Amino acid sequence: MQQRVIISQDIEHDLAQAIAETEHDRVFVLTDDITQECCLPKVAVLFAKHNATTITIHHDDTNKTLATLADVWTALQRGGATRHSLLVNLGGGMVTDLGGFAAATFKRGINFINIPTTLLAMVDAAVGGKTGINFGGLKNEVGAFANARYVIVNTCFLDTLDTANLCSGYAEMLKHSLISNAQMWAEHVNFDILQPDLAELQRMVAASIAVKEHIVADDPHEHGIRKALNFGHTIGHALEEFSMQQPGGAVVSTAPTKQEAQKEGAVISARLLQLARARTAPKNTLLHGYAVAFGLIGELYISARKAGFPTARLHQTARFIRENYGAVTFTCDDYPTLLNLMRHDKKNTSGTINFTLLHDIGDIRINQTATDEEIREALDFIREGY
Repeated sequence: MQQRVIISQDIEHDLAQAIAETEHDRVFVLTDDITQECCLPKVAVLFAKHNATTITIHHDDTNKTLATLADVWTALQRGGATRHSLLVNLGGGMVTDLGGFAAATFKRGINFINIPTTLLAMVDAAVGGKTGINFGGLKNEVGAFANARYVIVNTCFLDTLDTANLCSGYAEMLKHSLISNAQMWAEHVNFDILQPDLAELQRMVAASIAVKEHIVADDPHEHGIRKALNFGHTIGHALEEFSMQQPGGAVVSTAPTKQEAQKEGAVISARLLQLARARTAPKNTLLHGYAVAFGLIGELYISARKAGFPTARLHQTARFIRENYGAVTFTCDDYPTLLNLMRHDKKNTSGTINFTLLHDIGDIRINQTATDEEIREALDFIREGY
């Protein structure tokens, strides 16, 4: 089933139309505890008209687990959901990933609609049909390909985000530009994500989603070119998983606090800022997009070393990330652990770490490998070289 992405100017109208055009005997809404307070009020009147049942789970990627998934199944079952019911996932990537998997498996599959409320979910998690949960300490280890009937994207929800979560989503947009074309990349590295124009950002989000949609349409189950969307993620996922395993804070990202304060003070009310900060990863762990940003640096370095990616563009991209994402700290003593995490990546075959590399912006090389020494050099570059 093909999904339809709606770049929305009127969230209530577009959601009402999507529900009307999707078979349903009952409507359920999945939120997390933050989204329920920040975002649900924007569409609550419409859901009330449908007598929708709200299912609320705890926020944060550490709750993207089998236990939370079972809680959602239980709530659907107790709420009388049938194979003809509809689940609306209202939230960030954790909600759309887990909610999509719940819908794909409950009664062997019910219809669902995604309404992403974070920038990361808008450009990545909610689009493309990947659903799943974390398992055994690994990201997205269990899941399924399942398309939402509709994905409704409206940047009205972004006024609930703090700087860190905006930057987290923007890293995926930067990745899309790197695998697409130089004009988009130049626009992205010159955009002020710390004090964004949301109307302009919505246009850029639509273009970023179009990049992913085009790739997914050509390769829905990731046998070929869809692997391009993994650029930055081999190293990025390892850094993210490593940070989640280190309660002492071996991996830390430091944001540019002055500009962050300017943005947050101008846009977000005190209560929304409190909730937005609660949405941020626990202290000393990396948000997904921050991990991807640093992963982009490492994999651009490997691309320059092995595939001829222009060093000037490597350094310009790295400078943008340094200015907007700060620095990540880990030591060379952590390299064996990071390499081991990369060996557990789903993209690998026969224990060989698989990369997507770039010869230039938009010139993609999938199914590439790198030696342990080359990966160590890339980690050195992330720590010291840019």
